[in-house]
Amino acid sequence: MQLQIFVPHCRPMAMRRLLLLLPVFLVLAGQMEHCGEARPQVPALMVFGDSLVDVGNNDYILTVAKANAPPYGRDFKDHVATGRFSNGKLLSDIIGEKVGFNGSPPAYLDPQASGKNLLLGANFASAGAGYYDPTTFILHVISLSQQLENFKDYTAKLEVEAGSRQAQSIISNSLYIISAGSADFANYYINPLLFTTRTADQFSDLLIGIFNNTVTQLYGTGARRIGVFSLPPLGCFPLAITVFGLGSNKCVPRLNNDSERYNMKFNAVVASLSKQHSDLKIVILDINKPLYSLSTSPEAQGFSKARRACCGTGLLEFGVFLCNTNSIGTFSNATTYVFWDSVHPSEAANEVIVDSFTNDINQLVI
Repeated sequence: MQLQIFVPHCRPMAMRRLLLLLPVFLVLAGQMEHCGEARPQVPALMVFGDSLVDVGNNDYILTVAKANAPPYGRDFKDHVATGRFSNGKLLSDIIGEKVGFNGSPPAYLDPQASGKNLLLGANFASAGAGYYDPTTFILHVISLSQQLENFKDYTAKLEVEAGSRQAQSIISNSLYIISAGSADFANYYINPLLFTTRTADQFSDLLIGIFNNTVTQLYGTGARRIGVFSLPPLGCFPLAITVFGLGSNKCVPRLNNDSERYNMKFNAVVASLSKQHSDLKIVILDINKPLYSLSTSPEAQGFSKARRACCGTGLLEFGVFLCNTNSIGTFSNATTYVFWDSVHPSEAANEVIVDSFTNDINQLVI
């Protein structure tokens, strides 16, 4: 904002007075410009789910599913490993930026998730979590059902901090993000108690039923703007290709077919929820198509590697088991890699994924 002062035919004394007042005008102009800065499009952001959006809750629980040591976080602010399963920003961070925040709200178990910070929301996600509670038993992480309990605890704290009326306004106008399903299917594929007793379609039905109940619970608390991630192309993860690809370097069709059938059912349930609740804005944030495109045609979008991840061997590791401080073969530049480790996208890939559904996010917050 430029301040222009035009003084016609001023007398010397009047000119001196105007010059004395000039600093005041400049301060006011600065305040006006500051007041014109864009505000977040929603009062707060609430995040639930798994490692695609967990910004560090697992740092505060007893589990091996942690990403709080290098080389995780090496491209994040101050090069700190915060618990994010990436070299840098997660999908939740980038979505937060898209709607006007500095990134994701803090992990709910982080001491920073207190006081006035509660007014901006919280991140309840836990790496390794899924819709199906037994999925979390393997790694001893925070189940989605427990995340919902933590959210209830959060709302009580929010009422104390902001008062009941403002708290309810924040709850009803906030943006809610849900990311789950990937860990559930990872458990399904390796657990004979599941894959020998249920088909992939039957397991999908189970998960989608839990998802339906999750949204219903959130709606009951006042949530009205919900974005839910589709299931990614599970057969394109480097780990999946190594374990299930039978020597191929291409995505595993069987696993991708499972993802596609799940997503078709998922679409139908989301449409049904939207019809049931006329005041509910709920959209699917499709991570399947952009990640499949990146995995099968990385060069078309400026990437060079999709079969091999940047960290460790890039083929076999899951989380920190092989991608850690002593990892051999970790590459210095992650920006050309679709995957950071064998099951998590790089920050650069996360940017592309969120850009692909920016219009859907805007649909939720307008």
